[in-house]
Amino acid sequence: MMTTTKHVVCCGMYHSVVLLSDGTIQCHGDNSKNQCDSVHDTFTDVIQIACGAYHSVALLSNGTVRCWGDNDYQQCAPVYKTFTDVIQVACGAHHSVAVLADGTVRCWGDNEFDQCDIVHLTFTDVKKVACGAWHSVTLLSDGTVRLWGSNMYNQCDPVHRWFTGVFQIACGLHHSVVLHYDGTVHCWGKNTTNQYDPVTFQDKVIQVACGFTHSVALLSDGTVACWGDNSKNQCDPVHLTFRRNVIQIACGANHSIALMSDGTVECWGDNSDNQCDSMYQTLTGVMQIAGGNTHTVALLPDDIIQFWGDNSRNQCESIPQLW
Repeated sequence: MMTTTKHVVCCGMYHSVVLLSDGTIQCHGDNSKNQCDSVHDTFTDVIQIACGAYHSVALLSNGTVRCWGDNDYQQCAPVYKTFTDVIQVACGAHHSVAVLADGTVRCWGDNEFDQCDIVHLTFTDVKKVACGAWHSVTLLSDGTVRLWGSNMYNQCDPVHRWFTGVFQIACGLHHSVVLHYDGTVHCWGKNTTNQYDPVTFQDKVIQVACGFTHSVALLSDGTVACWGDNSKNQCDPVHLTFRRNVIQIACGANHSIALMSDGTVECWGDNSDNQCDSMYQTLTGVMQIAGGNTHTVALLPDDIIQFWGDNSRNQCESIPQLW
């Protein structure tokens, strides 16, 4: 089990979780489903975090898992306490997934759309997992992928069985994206807003990220490409003005964020709740970025956290409000 801790931030619908350098975590935002319950204060040696819509999962250095938040769909059911040797965790809207060191997978939570169907128990040699709202994607050690869950929008279409040489996976609400070692990209799933229309990239893709209905790619030359829904300017051409120095990308529901090599940030897309407010232009030294439903988070040195956007549920409060 790897025990190195790095700064990480992830977002649910209306809450954020930050993994600090000392292996502890902070939660900020909505606590209506106990997403920011003080139970997380007892966790130490955390090495990875993941957020569902209203729940969160933490992976500890000893390979065990902790969950807190909404349990209406058993996404925080005690079954997780039986897992050992976990190497990665991920969350869908109301379900959770763990990858074990032996390459097998465990799921718990909402199964209305077969998100926790027993088919996942047949998978071996799994390296990574990513989750959409109602489906999950696993990357196997041989560079192929396997899927399970809702196929309402072809999220689990058999087309994925022809993919090889995959090294990164990402999921939107109802679509999926895979990045191949050769820098090419394939998408499938819901396509009502061009989520997987053919896209021509000017250089090799090195990272992909997904919003609800759009996708973003970081290219090896430091530029960014976007495709999919543009109803909220998620794919506005403004991203074409970034001068070849983007090093990380992230997406909220309907907005996108780019971290530059000089530690500054750019945002574009939906700004109805100030999630792309110009305050981000004052930030420097940013190390990590993340997007929630309608808010944005940046992690700075010395465990300083900056929030902007919708604060209707305290998503942008510097200290979590517990009630």
